[in-house]
Amino acid sequence: MDKRLLKRHKRQVARAKENAKVSEPDLRTPEQIKAAREASRATQGPGQGPTVHGSAGPVRNRGPIGTGSSAKTGSE
Repeated sequence: MDKRLLKRHKRQVARAKENAKVSEPDLRTPEQIKAAREASRATQGPGQGPTVHGSAGPVRNRGPIGTGSSAKTGSE
């Protein structure tokens, strides 16, 4: 790294260190955590929450399928 990039990197690291947030530990008991999870699960009905119907994306802009070597017949 040349000097300019090295100085920039040092500044970025220093800013990241001073802006770092420390998360606080969860002070709930395991029973409280389990109860909260069940309560949040119960609030989601059948029409709510994220649903994934299909993993395939749109089928647009695809070329024709099956254009392999079978097109070359009889020219040899």
